[in-house]
Parts: sequence; structure tokens; C-alpha cells
Amino acid sequence: MKKFFLIVLFIFLLGFLLPNPCQMPVQGAGPQDWNPKSFWYEPWGVSGVHKGIDVFAKKGSPVLSASHGLVLYTGYLALGGKVVLVLGPKWRLYYYAHLESINTSPGSFLSVGEPLGQVGDSGNAQGKPPHLHYSLVTLVPYPWRWDDHSQGWKKMFYLDPTTCLGD
Repeated sequence: MKKFFLIVLFIFLLGFLLPNPCQMPVQGAGPQDWNPKSFWYEPWGVSGVHKGIDVFAKKGSPVLSASHGLVLYTGYLALGGKVVLVLGPKWRLYYYAHLESINTSPGSFLSVGEPLGQVGDSGNAQGKPPHLHYSLVTLVPYPWRWDDHSQGWKKMFYLDPTTCLGD
């Protein structure tokens, strides 16, 4: 049992030691293509609070892996449409939604900048300009981020993805 615990602890710590490069997930997009104030914006539809950013681009523009990681899920969700979920360094989940198409599969390892799909308008983005909804979630909570705002406890998990994209 002790050996198992040490192995799990080693793997957990290793996740924090991995370098965490980060890049813009939409090829050719820049700061003019998203509103940095849209992260944690409310009111926002049925979710109440917008927990990511929307990067607007031409439909079919390549969506690239913002970091290296393991693809955990690809598929369709009612709100997100065609989505990809990637586990990256620091135990962070990278969520890419409203895709037109998906070019990866669960169990695949993505390198930084590797294509994983194309910008679209699937899910609740139908009828709206094509864009990538991009969220960054930590599996290890940051309790100091909790506040008394609407859904403030979720701030322990949702990270502002613009912090590594530049201004």
C-alpha cells in the first residue's frame, strides 16, 4: 500500500514539474479576435457566467493544441457542440468547443501547435459567428481565488486563458 501511495504521489508531483508552454489555439488569431473581458462575464446564457473566451475566426480555421497533453474526450455536447478535452501539464484541462470538425481521438498525445480540429459554430453557437470557445480548468483547486460573486466558488477551478495568450 505504501509503495502504491508513493507511485501515485510521484505521478501527481511529476504533473506539476512538466513545462507548460501555451500558445494561441486558433491559427492566425491575435488579441483583436477575442475580448479579454469576456472571461468570467455575466450574465451569460444558461451557464450564467462565461468561463472561457471566444476566439472568432473564419469557419474552418485550424484549431491548434494550446499546450501538449493527452486527449481525454472528443465528441458532441449540447452546449459545446463538437468538443475536445485535453489533459495538460500542471493537471490542467484544455477545453475546445464549437468545432466544425475534430482531427484527433481519445488517447492521442498532442504536441503544442498540433491541429486538433477546425473553428465552427456547433452546439449553442449555431447561428452565431464561427468561433472557438476556449476554457482552461485546473484539477487542483486554488482556494484563494474563491469569492462571494455568482458562482465564485468555481473560480478555484477556472483559469483565465488569456494570461498566456498575450495582449
